[in-house]
Amino acid sequence: MNSFLHCGLLLLLLLVFPTQVEGKRDLPLYCDVCRALVDELDYEIKKVGPKKTIQVKNFQISADGTATKNEIPLARSEMHLLELLEDVCDRMDDYALYMDSQTKKKNYKRFAPRGNEKVAALDFGNFFFDPRSSESFKFACETIAEEYEDEIISLFAQEADHVADKLCTEKSGLCQDSAAIHTEL
Repeated sequence: MNSFLHCGLLLLLLLVFPTQVEGKRDLPLYCDVCRALVDELDYEIKKVGPKKTIQVKNFQISADGTATKNEIPLARSEMHLLELLEDVCDRMDDYALYMDSQTKKKNYKRFAPRGNEKVAALDFGNFFFDPRSSESFKFACETIAEEYEDEIISLFAQEADHVADKLCTEKSGLCQDSAAIHTEL
């Protein structure tokens, strides 16, 4: 009976004084993931031919009562960007933790070549291939893609310069400063 009373009192305290549990993000991980996400999207956008277009309805009605249609470049259309964003995190398996042998600095790098790319001159002995780390990288990508979907679409649709800096530093705050740019991704 006494333990039942203690449990009830504890439950009452938890309901009256809820604690806010907020998981801390591993900012270096999220920064690398954000930059990798931008790099992967940029690569996929550049693969689309510049002459490919898509018809979109303009929600203005002409004098005869029909909706007008516009053609816009496919590569940076909202529809295409959303499709790319759905699949981009699957490519995070091509990244692993890398330690620079001279500076001993660790960050995530792409180790797998894309399409017809040649294998980069990287020392694979400096990569740390860990399934848990790979899962964390992919989870962080999915989190960023979900939380910042509108910003990502907007920046790429507008063909903004320095998308990685704008998204990862200015919009999301995941990267502390632009001096920490990981160009190796």
